[in-house]
This record gives sequence, C-alpha cells and structure tokens, in this order.
Amino acid sequence: MAIAAVGGALFAFLGAPAAWLSGAMIMTLLVALVRPLPVLRRSWFDSTVLLSGAIIGSSATPEALAAAVRYPASLIILLFAMAGIMAATGTYLRYVARWSWLDSLLAAAPGALATVLAVAQSKGADIGRISVVQLLRLLVLVALLPGLMQLTGLHPAMAVAPPAKILDPWTMLLLLLAGFAAGLVLERLGVAAPMMFGAILSSAVAHGTGLVEGSLPPPVQIAVLVMLGSTMGARIGAIPRRDLLKLFPLAVGGLLVSLAVAFAFALPAALLAGVSYADSITAFAPGGLEAMAMLAFAMGLDMLYVSSHHLMRFLIIGFALPFLLDRLPSRLPER
Repeated sequence: MAIAAVGGALFAFLGAPAAWLSGAMIMTLLVALVRPLPVLRRSWFDSTVLLSGAIIGSSATPEALAAAVRYPASLIILLFAMAGIMAATGTYLRYVARWSWLDSLLAAAPGALATVLAVAQSKGADIGRISVVQLLRLLVLVALLPGLMQLTGLHPAMAVAPPAKILDPWTMLLLLLAGFAAGLVLERLGVAAPMMFGAILSSAVAHGTGLVEGSLPPPVQIAVLVMLGSTMGARIGAIPRRDLLKLFPLAVGGLLVSLAVAFAFALPAALLAGVSYADSITAFAPGGLEAMAMLAFAMGLDMLYVSSHHLMRFLIIGFALPFLLDRLPSRLPER
C-alpha cells in the first residue's frame, strides 16, 4: 500500500490525469515485476470495494436520476457494442492467435473478470492466457486512456472539482454499514461482487431519495483509488514475465480491436444520451466495473452514466456468459 501511495503521489505531483489510480497501479506493477508482492487480504479488498461502491452510488443524486431518462437508448446501444466487441476480438484471437473459440471468446469478454475466470475453469479453458489478456487490457485502459483523452482534447480538464458537501463521520459510518448489510444479503444470495453491489445499492438509494447528500471525504477517496491501483498492479505483476512478453502483442492487438468497436458505438450513444464523448468512451471501454467507474470519478466525468453502463455490462456478462458458452465443447482443439 505504501508503494502504491508513493506512485499515486508522484503522478499527482506531475499533474497526470487520474493520478492516484493510475500512478498506484503502475508503481505497484513495476515493483511486482522485480519482486513479487502479496495480494490484499480479503478483508482489506472487501473494505476497498465497499468504499468504492459508496462513492459510485453517491453520484445518484435526485438531479442526476432525473437526467438519466436519456440513458435507455444508450444502454441498448451498449448491448450491440458488447456483442460486437466479443465477435470482433474473439475472431481476431481465433484466427490471428490460433486460439480455440472458447479461449478467444472468454478473453474477448469486456469486463467481469471473476465471472470469466469461473467459466474458464468450469469449461477447462486456458485460464493463464485469458487472464493475461484481460488484465493487460485493464492496465492499458487505466494507464493510458486518461492521457489519451487529454492529448486529443476530448476531455482537457481532468481536475476533479471538490464536492459541494462532505459527509460527516456518523453519516458515512451509517452509509457504509447499510452497504455492508446489503452486501452480506447479496453474498448469501450468491451474487457476484456482493460488497460492491451492496454499497452501490445502499448509497444510490440514500442519495437518490435525498436522505443523504454529499460524498466521502477526499482523503478516503484517495485511499480507495490507491488501494484499487495496488490490487490491479499486484495482480498483473504476479503473472510470469515470460507469459507477459509472449502474450503482450496479442493482448495489444485484441485491445485495439475491442477499442475500435467500443469507440464506434460510443459516438451515437453520446449523442442520444446528451453526454460528452469522453463520458461515452469511458462507459463503453471494455474494462472492469470498479476500475472504470473509479477512473470516471478520478477524471471528473459523469459517474452515474459511466457506472450504470458498466454495471449493466457486468450483470449481462455475469448472467448470460455461462449460457452463451454452454453449447461450446469444454476444450476445442486449436488449429
């Protein structure tokens, strides 16, 4: 955590976009490539996603929810974008990398890594290379997407404006306890990422109904970004370097294909939803729910728009992917 904090502070000092998240991830990754780092304990990780869920849910203010009536058309476009990303990226990995269709489609799935790896294990797919492609894609998105937007002028103002109101300690504690209780219920129901969903649900209800107004204190927000960055960096750094070097070109190629499809669908979605193209790009980018939602937060984007799209994609992949791949053999021969 100290290594990640140093990386985040350095990037913040240099004025890098999404500094605390991307800096923490890159610094942790660089150290992990030299010396393996331990992963966060379950309690620390659950605490991190609980806090991040509370931050994401705080964007569901009554004013933001009133504006969300413009989103259904964008969410429908997202469904076609997901199908296009899986088809295009899966075809690339199948015929360029010569992988089986099973491995190709699992590696092409836009986000929901835990679900993807669970399906891969049950189907006997190659978990190692699937996770490398998925994690490298997330690394590139978090590390480069903010800077790319800044350089191209899509989103020149990366600084996050301070919230109008900061939650007092007691209100924050009650909000987190409500999220924790909801997370325990969802965990008993077998829902994936229960603490994240529980915190988002409780925070969104509390803010959307006007019972709570404001966000978590800035030091807590920074700590959440640092913790998420350290988790991502350590996971990628734990992959053997030989596998990273071997699969890196394929992962970059798959990323370019998936981003081309996502960005193409993001343009009409932005026009229909009445949001900026930077918001739409971040919403359609094929990354993980917590990472991309918090990236939107760090860049000062429309968190409600971004998180609602990534939440929808997470749910669709989580529920539909096992059924979509059920007809494929457990291990297709490669040619």
